[in-house]
Amino acid sequence: MALTKTEKIASIEEQITQLKNQQKLLKQQHNEQERKDRTKRLCRRMGLFESLLPDSVPLTEELFKTFLEKTILSEYTKKILRELTAQNTAPPTPTNAGTAAKPVTPVATKTVATERKNDGDEGKDGGTAQG
Repeated sequence: MALTKTEKIASIEEQITQLKNQQKLLKQQHNEQERKDRTKRLCRRMGLFESLLPDSVPLTEELFKTFLEKTILSEYTKKILRELTAQNTAPPTPTNAGTAAKPVTPVATKTVATERKNDGDEGKDGGTAQG
């Protein structure tokens, strides 16, 4: 059964509408997945942050913001971030045959908890480790 030109046009317009709706649905799903990924990343990172700096938990939002701004704006922090970003974007270095590539260790930083613990340990044993 042959379709008239008007029927063909109506059929194509219906297909266009269906494809636009599919496109809209796919964009919504993509945006939803991006939001879920961001939420998961934020929760993991802040959990890690609070585990390393438990003294930051009772800070108000304003004090926490001030702490982050002062910490992040330091030249030392900027340098570490540049180094880590460069490591993350650098192409993998070729390894010699028979040797495994050694992982790059980021710059170690003292946490407040570590610093306090070390300050509290000094003087107990004269600065020497007991075995």
